[in-house]
Amino acid sequence: MDTHASTSHLPDSAEASLHAPTAEVEHSHPTWSIYWKVALILTIITVAEVWFYYIPSFVASRGFVPTLLVLSALKFTIVVMFYMHLKYDHRLFRVLFTGPLLIAGLTLLALMFLFGHLHLKVM
Repeated sequence: MDTHASTSHLPDSAEASLHAPTAEVEHSHPTWSIYWKVALILTIITVAEVWFYYIPSFVASRGFVPTLLVLSALKFTIVVMFYMHLKYDHRLFRVLFTGPLLIAGLTLLALMFLFGHLHLKVM
């Protein structure tokens, strides 16, 4: 009598699936070297934002606000992906986070067009 078969109440296919390797591979989290590189990139973007603010001709132009919004969105994305570990989580969590974020961003752009802060020149 096979003692292994007698103690298991699972069908053969269910028991095999318990011991089968999963298709989902767990990724390692970032190391210290990744963290300081990400921090350096965030610092460079922040310095660029502050530097743009001290250029009077650029502040007076129409490109000032969209430029700062793009740089802020870039910094937000980097922080979420690395410091909140979203890059290393399941893809479903990324979709659930970025979907509403894209909707909010598109809403902001639409409101900027609506209230005249952004213009498109058509020939």
